[in-house]
Amino acid sequence: MFPLINKQETGVNLHRIMDMRGITPKDVQEYLGLGCVQSVYRWIDGVNMPTIDNLYALSELLQVPIDAIVRGNRAPIVPDIIIKPLDSRKSRLCAYYEKLLEKRAA
Repeated sequence: MFPLINKQETGVNLHRIMDMRGITPKDVQEYLGLGCVQSVYRWIDGVNMPTIDNLYALSELLQVPIDAIVRGNRAPIVPDIIIKPLDSRKSRLCAYYEKLLEKRAA
C-alpha cells in the first residue's frame, strides 16, 4: 500500500502536542511569520497540511520530530512521544519572548 498522510489525524495530533506544550495557534502564527492565524486553524481542523518547511519549523518549536506530528496509514517510525512540560528554564525563555513581543507591539 502506498503511504498516505491523514490530514484529520495529523491535525488532531498537532493540536494535542500544542496543548501539551502550552502553545496557541497565535504563537505558531507568529513563530512561522504567517499572515493570518487561519492557516494554523486549517491545519488543526485537517483541511490543509503545513508545508514541509513549516513542518520542519513546527518540529523545532514543539521539540518533536516531524514523524511525531504527521499521521498516516503506515506504521509509525517514531513511537508515540510522551510530551513533557517544558522545563523551568524554557518556560522563562518563553515568558521573556512574550514580553519582548508585547514591548515591540506597543
